[in-house]
Amino acid sequence: MPEPALPPSLKPPALKTLIVDDEENVLRAIKRLFMDEETEVLTAASGAAGLEILKANEIALIISDQRMPGMNGSEFLKRARQIAPDAIRIILTGYADITAAVEAINKGGAYRYLEKPWEDSELLMVARDALDRYRLLGENRRLTELTKKQNEQLRRWSDELQMDVQRQTIELSKRNEELTGLNTRLNRKIGEFIAAFSNLGDLRGGPAHAHSEGVAAAARDMGARLGLDKQALETVVLAARLHDIGKVGMPDVIAIKAPEDLNEDEREQYEKHPVRGQSAIGMIEEFREMGALIRHHHENFDGSGFPDGLRGRQIPLGARIIACADLLDRSLKNGLDADEIHEEIKKRAGSVLDPELAPLMRQSAEQLNGPSDGSDSPETALSLKDVRPGRRLSRDFRTGTGVLLLTKGTVLTAEYIEMLKRCAFLDPSKTSIFVWT
Repeated sequence: MPEPALPPSLKPPALKTLIVDDEENVLRAIKRLFMDEETEVLTAASGAAGLEILKANEIALIISDQRMPGMNGSEFLKRARQIAPDAIRIILTGYADITAAVEAINKGGAYRYLEKPWEDSELLMVARDALDRYRLLGENRRLTELTKKQNEQLRRWSDELQMDVQRQTIELSKRNEELTGLNTRLNRKIGEFIAAFSNLGDLRGGPAHAHSEGVAAAARDMGARLGLDKQALETVVLAARLHDIGKVGMPDVIAIKAPEDLNEDEREQYEKHPVRGQSAIGMIEEFREMGALIRHHHENFDGSGFPDGLRGRQIPLGARIIACADLLDRSLKNGLDADEIHEEIKKRAGSVLDPELAPLMRQSAEQLNGPSDGSDSPETALSLKDVRPGRRLSRDFRTGTGVLLLTKGTVLTAEYIEMLKRCAFLDPSKTSIFVWT
């Protein structure tokens, strides 16, 4: 089915053809021949007149006779090429002027030459082919220019997008730094709150005296030796600080006794404290992982522990670490030396303790109990203004009212020193800060 004809207003303008010949009858004959072709025919009776038409019009096809007075076809096409380099040029010449035709091709850039008298069909075919060629060249130029403009636009858009991305990246980086800072401060505040909260139990005295921070210090040392990542290590340390939080509601008569001294009823109450501890913090979503460690820190490796009778690797790793740290801190506070602690570990490894963690306990015991060099470890008493990060406490440090802030063996950091300064303002200690030399 033929395509519908375009309205005249939408049709592209017809290409123009220039016929140059000094014979009027030739001009009329070619113009009649092109009457039905899609081209507008302009005529010139001389090369000079043809050049003027070229200057005033966009000509697609030039058909020029070779033999003309004043300016022959070769010269005309040469000069026409300078004015309209993209126009397709055809030379009409007699048989005797073949040499001139070759000159027109070489110097004037002629596309074809046709002999006179011409065949109408051949002239029309060559003209149509030339006009199609001009259209294709023009379309190619148009598309090339369009592509160039589009590429330039894309480049500008790319540059603008890149700048926008850079601006957004900088803004996001700043916001991320702010959020990271806020998160760090929040985590520090949470840690300080938990440390202060866990120390409330220490105020009751008895076997629990300074126990929470001691377990936390031992758990931190063991977890670091295991290579736990920062988040996992902090979870274990915070859970260690709160591992006995379930004892807060326990009667004093039970809280101040050692577990082995409890009667049957008291032991039943005592064995509920891990579950109560988990319940106390379990409503806070961020503390639920810590709650699981608190629940299971009294599970034994052989399954004889409480509250759920878990065994082996059923017990979370953090809970197994806290169980080791709990025994280690009690041993240290009972005055056991390194050899006695080692014997205690050997006795309990595989039954109460994870045997894979047991070898780390002696290393942690030496670390937390001070340098082991076969003699008493020298220590130095410092005022708060003289304390620097990296020093390790040789004694527990308490506030003036007896609240334990940091346990023996703690490596002082900038955050810990800042906490000591705040406490010195609120509840100043009566003692110096003792560190190993």
